[in-house]
Amino acid sequence: MEVALRAAHAGDFGFCAALYFAEMRAILQELNLDLERHAAGFRHQWEAAQVQIITLDGADIGWLQSIIRDETLFLAQIFIENAFQRRGIGTEVMNRLIRKAACSRQAMTLAVVKTNPALRLYKRLGFRVTHADERKFYMRRDPDGQEAACPSERINGLT
Repeated sequence: MEVALRAAHAGDFGFCAALYFAEMRAILQELNLDLERHAAGFRHQWEAAQVQIITLDGADIGWLQSIIRDETLFLAQIFIENAFQRRGIGTEVMNRLIRKAACSRQAMTLAVVKTNPALRLYKRLGFRVTHADERKFYMRRDPDGQEAACPSERINGLT
């Protein structure tokens, strides 16, 4: 089983949108958000240059979007198809991102809807809640000295 990341291109938008709404529909309905308006906002925020497609043995199974924001690596989105969840793939991808941030001596930040099951994963990986609003927890993970073990080459698809 080989998990890899590849750069997204404009043609990946449909895959990413379908996966996003398949995974988030229940949360969006729970929050009583307008799905059409949210879809328009999603289209505006999705930028291929910030997106990487998660592959398993060469097949697309998920995606993530990250950017450098306020001198941290901000994870804007991560989604893995339901059939591939709970296999350690999300943990592996997150550990790669954490290592990338640590190698750059950057903290990693994210926001997660309070009812999202991924909250357990983020806490397990060392993220701590810095603040919250009515819908989300905002989390941060500071570098923890992994910089010393950083290779000079790319980290398996993460640039």
